[in-house]
Amino acid sequence: MSWPAFRAIAERPRCSAARNRRDGVENRILVLAPFGRDARVIAEVLAARRVVAHICEGGDALVREMSRDSAATILTEEALTDGIVDALREMLASQPPWSDYPFVVLAARQTLHRTDRARSALQELSNLVLLERPVNPDTLASAAESALRARQRQYLTRKHLAELEASKLSVEQLNDKLETRIAERTADLASANDRLMREILERERVESSRVQNQKMEALGRLTGGIAHDFNNLLHAVNLNLQLIERLTVQDDRVRHYARRAKEAVDRGSRLTGQLLSFARTRSLVPKLHDVNDLIRNMAELISISVGAHVKLSLTLCPDPAYVVVDAAQMEMAVLNLSVNSRDAMPQGGMLEIHTQMAAAATAYPLGSVSVAVRDTGEGIPDNLLGKVFDPFFTTKQHAGTGLGLSQVYGFTRQSGGNVEVQSKVGAGTTIKLCFPLAPAPKEAAEAMLRGQSAAMALQAEILVVEDDPAVRRSMVECLQVLGFHVRQAADGAAGLTELKKARPDLLLVDYLMPRMNGAELIAHARAMYDDLPILMATGYADMNAVERLIGPHSVLAKPFDLDTMGKAVSMELRRKRPQP
Repeated sequence: MSWPAFRAIAERPRCSAARNRRDGVENRILVLAPFGRDARVIAEVLAARRVVAHICEGGDALVREMSRDSAATILTEEALTDGIVDALREMLASQPPWSDYPFVVLAARQTLHRTDRARSALQELSNLVLLERPVNPDTLASAAESALRARQRQYLTRKHLAELEASKLSVEQLNDKLETRIAERTADLASANDRLMREILERERVESSRVQNQKMEALGRLTGGIAHDFNNLLHAVNLNLQLIERLTVQDDRVRHYARRAKEAVDRGSRLTGQLLSFARTRSLVPKLHDVNDLIRNMAELISISVGAHVKLSLTLCPDPAYVVVDAAQMEMAVLNLSVNSRDAMPQGGMLEIHTQMAAAATAYPLGSVSVAVRDTGEGIPDNLLGKVFDPFFTTKQHAGTGLGLSQVYGFTRQSGGNVEVQSKVGAGTTIKLCFPLAPAPKEAAEAMLRGQSAAMALQAEILVVEDDPAVRRSMVECLQVLGFHVRQAADGAAGLTELKKARPDLLLVDYLMPRMNGAELIAHARAMYDDLPILMATGYADMNAVERLIGPHSVLAKPFDLDTMGKAVSMELRRKRPQP
């Protein structure tokens, strides 16, 4: 291409070129024409087409500007020296996948004289437009614009690839967040499921405990009702036997038979007392008792409870050991421990109940007595020793409520004592109950006689209200033998009528009666005579309600003997009406 032609094109009007020029280095075209004014003319031709051109002064400048980015490069064939070719080869090898950098090479016309080096250099440029000189300005501008459009399509591909990469990264981040949320939700669901399972298990345990308590309550009511009726029979038999003993008969065998029958009645009385304790319808008041006597009296019941495969041995201290405890709860505690020992010896073994007194100490000024229940069973693991007295804790799976040992512990602590446990797996268990000793009672025979004489001397009038005819007749005759004047009524309503007729010196009333029970009758009697002495004779009652009404000292537990009744009547009369 001749210089005048280039100059003519360059001098065309360019008033709108600056306004339409694209900003940024990405859309510029690099020009390398080291000889003459070719580079200047090429730049002016491109400027006329609103294409930004940047003239490079040499090969190093070209490589440097290409690293800063550009759309294409126009260079003359003679500019392809070895150094430039190597630099371009390295640049093209490192370009990103979307890029195929375009080149426009202005070649010499004498192609037959092109050297192998020049031909090889041209082949290295893959995206190449080769224009033979002289070049028409429009052809050169069109080639430059084509290279620019091709590069812009590559930029668009780059943009799409970047958007895809950004989308991929966004999807990966969303997936990570989703997986995190799924993991958190799964953990929350697992935690909620664990809580639900614990609540279900706890509900099942509470429901099982409630059902067990309902069963025990129903069994207790049945047991209490049977014990009440049995108590009435024993009471009538006991009082009549005592009346027989007081008769003057020629044959001593009659008194001997009566004494033997009374001993059987006493045993029956202890049995009904234990049944009433189980039914929780007996007044539980701590009193002075000999621990050895309590254990001897319940030895037969323990032997029956543990079964024939367990050998029972009692090793009791020789001297009486008096403590202030509730006899019924003491018996239930020993029985609970014995039954636990039996369960620990499924193949049989030895059960020993041992009592021993100890000298005075800081905690027990008068000394102490221990009741140890030992077995040769399986023993308790060390990790469970601290839990055996916890409420509802049991190792019997579905066979126990877990309340037996907690009741033993509570009773012992309330009685001022302590509990110790010694156990070794495979070597048995010893549970020791320690109680503080109490002063021994004084001789009571003479006091009993004095009380009877005082009762005889009082000559008081007593109103007996009892619905069982046999029991009422026996009580009336016994009181008459003791020297009292007696009136009687068959039920609560009849007793209220008798109270309205005249004020007695003492009211002796049963608890369970038709139409009006003993507590209701007592309430009416209190309203009529607020200082009236009252005794409640019962073997089955809501003793808390009775004791709130008349006090624990005014209760006679059936069956009772003649002497006990006489002493209780005398004490109640003297308590309400002190003698000068």
